[in-house]
Amino acid sequence: MPYALEKQVAVEATLSAAKLCEQVRQEMGPEAMEKKDGTPVTVADFGAQALICRTIADAFPGDQVVGEEEGTLLREPNMGFTLEKVTAYVQRKVFDATQEDVITWINRGNGDVGPRYWAIDPIDGTKGFLRGDHYAVAVALVEAGDVKLGIMACPSLHIRTGNYEGERGVLFVAVRGQGATMFPIKDGTPTVIQVATFVENSNLPFVESVESSHCDHARHQEVAKLAGIRVPPLRVDGQPKYGIVARGEAVVYLRFPFSEGTTYLEKIWDHAAGAIIVEEAGGLVTDMQGRPLNFSQGPDMVGNQGIIAGHPSIHEKILEVLRLTTY
Repeated sequence: MPYALEKQVAVEATLSAAKLCEQVRQEMGPEAMEKKDGTPVTVADFGAQALICRTIADAFPGDQVVGEEEGTLLREPNMGFTLEKVTAYVQRKVFDATQEDVITWINRGNGDVGPRYWAIDPIDGTKGFLRGDHYAVAVALVEAGDVKLGIMACPSLHIRTGNYEGERGVLFVAVRGQGATMFPIKDGTPTVIQVATFVENSNLPFVESVESSHCDHARHQEVAKLAGIRVPPLRVDGQPKYGIVARGEAVVYLRFPFSEGTTYLEKIWDHAAGAIIVEEAGGLVTDMQGRPLNFSQGPDMVGNQGIIAGHPSIHEKILEVLRLTTY
């Protein structure tokens, strides 16, 4: 099958990174540092990116990797203890890893977008991770601007759709043209997943970000209501939102900026893996103008504004509402 080796490598990398993240969360709790842009970063972010980049480099040494974290930060004078912790967690998987190895592996994720590259987010939803809530470890392969493979581990997501009391930990897998599946992180049988067909006044919610600073919650609710969605939104951190839509637990994922003139650009690693999972589950993913997501120009998704991800029927309704209403 096309991309069989890439899929195998990506699943291995994602699962090992997710295991490290859960070890850090259980043993260190909500401990984080602040990056220059004001966003939080944890030992798990660095450790997960190191493991993912190392695994990809061993299998595909010529491939570029574009990730969120920079290992150079760990060289700063006040970061010595953090580097020690990151290295100790990485050594549970790679026994002979040194501190220099760890920094090198993390920085392997500072590559360039090109004809073929991997987009990775070691922890998408760091605030959710710190709260003990949802987050994702996301890995995607992009060729000629098209996402070919997406793997996403969601350690806090319940295995059974709609069952909020049972076992947690889901891995989503999608390959272009081969459909999308999910299965328990702790091992289990893959289940084919499908987006939900939109039925007006159904009991399915839309899903949006927890953080009000990330999107316009009020605008979401206004547009959703006009499109026929009557159920209050489900708010979730990170790319698990894509997985929730892909397995039919929410009818659409909305992410609208606060104003049409905003200068903020989405990052490729925040959407690449999740987008292909929804698409291969039968959904449609575009920006607010119906344009395909741009994964070809660099870390920033140039020319895109906002996200709509869901079944084609609700996707078209949302676009129609946006065309008929002023932003």
